[in-house]
Amino acid sequence: MTKIHLLDPRLANQIAAGEVVERPASVVKELLENSLDAGARRIELEIEDGGVKLIRVRDDGEGIAHEDLPLALSRHATSKISVLEDLESVASLGFRGEALASISSVSRLSLSTAREGSDSGWSARSEGRDMAAVLAPVAHPRGTTVEVRDLFFNTPARRKFLRTEKTEFNHLDEVVKRQALSRYDVGFSLRHNGRAIHSLKPADNQLEQERRLAAVCGPAFMEQALYIDREAMGLRLWGWVALPSFSRSQADLQHFYVNGRYVRDRLVVHAVRQAYRDVLFHGRHPAFVLYLELAPASVDVNVHPTKHEVRFRDGRTVHDFIFRTLHKVLADVRPDTVPQNASVPQMSGEPMMAMPETQSAMALADNDAGSSSRGELAVPVSHSLGGFQSQYRPSYSPGGVADQQAAYQRLQAAPQTSGAEGDGLAPPLGYALAQLKGVYILAENQQGLVLVDMHAAHERITYERMKNARDGEGIRSQPLLVPMNLAVSEREADCAEQHSDVFAELGMRIERAAAESVIVRELPTILADTSVEQLVRDVLSDLLEFGSSDRIREHINEILSTMACHGSVRANRRLTLPEMNSLLRDMEATERSGQCNHGRPTWVQVGMAELDKWFLRGR
Repeated sequence: MTKIHLLDPRLANQIAAGEVVERPASVVKELLENSLDAGARRIELEIEDGGVKLIRVRDDGEGIAHEDLPLALSRHATSKISVLEDLESVASLGFRGEALASISSVSRLSLSTAREGSDSGWSARSEGRDMAAVLAPVAHPRGTTVEVRDLFFNTPARRKFLRTEKTEFNHLDEVVKRQALSRYDVGFSLRHNGRAIHSLKPADNQLEQERRLAAVCGPAFMEQALYIDREAMGLRLWGWVALPSFSRSQADLQHFYVNGRYVRDRLVVHAVRQAYRDVLFHGRHPAFVLYLELAPASVDVNVHPTKHEVRFRDGRTVHDFIFRTLHKVLADVRPDTVPQNASVPQMSGEPMMAMPETQSAMALADNDAGSSSRGELAVPVSHSLGGFQSQYRPSYSPGGVADQQAAYQRLQAAPQTSGAEGDGLAPPLGYALAQLKGVYILAENQQGLVLVDMHAAHERITYERMKNARDGEGIRSQPLLVPMNLAVSEREADCAEQHSDVFAELGMRIERAAAESVIVRELPTILADTSVEQLVRDVLSDLLEFGSSDRIREHINEILSTMACHGSVRANRRLTLPEMNSLLRDMEATERSGQCNHGRPTWVQVGMAELDKWFLRGR
C-alpha cells in the first residue's frame, strides 16, 4: 500500500485557508482587495457577530462574466496574472487566486454578480466533495456581492481559537480603515449588527482626504500632522507625518503603503525610526500615514502569503530616500507652520504629548527693533569634537531693553489674529514676560501664552551647533596604536570591503585581512573609549540588512548630546528679559528645537481659547 497519495480537494483548500484565513478580518481583507481590483468606487460591508456569523461585501465594480463564474471559486484561478513575467511587475492587490477557494472551504459562501449591459446577474455557490460551483440566475445590479456565513462552521478546532466578538470586530475594523486610507477615491461604509460604524465618501482633493484621515486616525493626529510630497530617482513619497511631540506609547498609528498596498516592512520601519531618532523621546513611537510609489517591477510583492511584506530591488536607495525625506521635513518645521489649534496635553488615556514644536529658522520680523546694545549670557564653552576645537558662544545678543519693550508694546497693541495678517507683528515665539522658578520662560505671542523649558531648549541649540561644527570640519580620526583584528563571517568581510568608503567617511578605516577577518586601523577620535568590536559588528549588521548604517554617527551624536547637556544653561539660572528673548530667537533659528536632545518637548503653546476654558470664560 502506497504511503503517498493526493489530498482531498476540500482538505487541501482548508490547509491553504490556514495561510489565508486566520480570522474574520482576513476574509474582509481578501474581499476588499478583490473589490478594489475590480474597479469599485463604492464598497459596502455588513457584519454580524464580529464577522463570524456574517460578512457581506457589496461593490459596484465591473463584475464577473457568466462564463468565468465556474472558475471564480476554484483554487489558483485568477484574472490578474497569466504568465511568469506578470509576477515580476504585479500592479493589482491580489494575484494568487487562493482567496475565494480558501474562504469557501471554511464557510458557507455565495457570490452574486452582474456586468454592465448583461441581461441578468448570476450567483455561484460551492457545494459537494469537489467544491464545484453551482450557478443560478439572480437579479443583481452591476458589481459583485460576496456573502460569507458561519465562518469555521466545519472546522471547530479553528473556531475555538477566535477571540471575543469585540476583539474580532476591532481587528476587522482596522482592516477596513487601512483599506480606506489606501484608496481615497473609493467610498466605504461599514455596519456591525445593524449599526452604522463608518460612512466614508470618496475624497477627491487634499482637504477631503484629510477629513477622511481625521475620521480614521482621529482629529488629534491631523492637528499635529505635516503633509509631505517628494519625488526623486523614480520614487515618490507623500502623505502625513506627525510632529515628534505627537508620539505614541506603541506603534499603533503607523500606516505605510507601497503602490497602494499596506505593508509592514522592516526596511521602511528602520528608515522612519532613523529619521525620528534625534527628536523622539525614549520608548515612544512616531505616527504617520505614508505612501511610496515606484515602478511595479522595482518591488517584489510575492514574498509572503498575506502579502504584508515586500522586497525592494534596490533597498538601499529606497531606505535612503525615505530617511532623507523625513529627516529634512522634520528639521524644516518652522514655528509659523506648527498647527495652532493644539493645547496643553491631556494626561488621561493615551499620553500623546500633543504639543506643538518649533524647528528651523524664523527671522525676527521686527527688523526695526534696534541692536545697539549687545550682551552675553555666559562665557565661551570649549569642546573637543573629534580632534578639533569648537568655540561655542551662546548668541544671546538681543537688542537693548528699550527696543525689546517697544517691540513688546507693538505685540500688545496688535489684534489677536494668526496667519499672514499677524506674521509681521511678532516672531512666532513672541516676547518673554517672566521666568518661573528659574526653570521656565513665560512668553506672549499672537496666539496666547508660550511656556519654554529653558535648559531643554538651550541644550538643543548647543547640540545642533556642535553637529554643524563637526560637519563643517569633518570627523577627525586617529590611528590605533595596536590595530584590532576581528573574526567575522565571509559575508561580513565582503560587506566591510564593499563599504570601505562608508567607514572612511565616518572616520573609521577597516581593511580585509583574510576571508573571515578584518582589521580596524583608525577610529574617530571622539570614539576612543567606545567598544570598537561591538560597534563594527552592529554597523556590518545594518549594512547587510538595510544597505546603510548610521550607528557610527549615532555614537558620535550621543557624545555630543552629553557635552551639550553639560554646556547648556542650568535650571535656577536667573535670566534677564533680553537674555530670555535671545533664547527664543535662537530657538526659532535652530533645527529640531521643538525637542531637547532626549526627545522631550522644549515648549508648549497655550491658546486663548484654552485659557478661557480653564477660567470658564464665556459660559
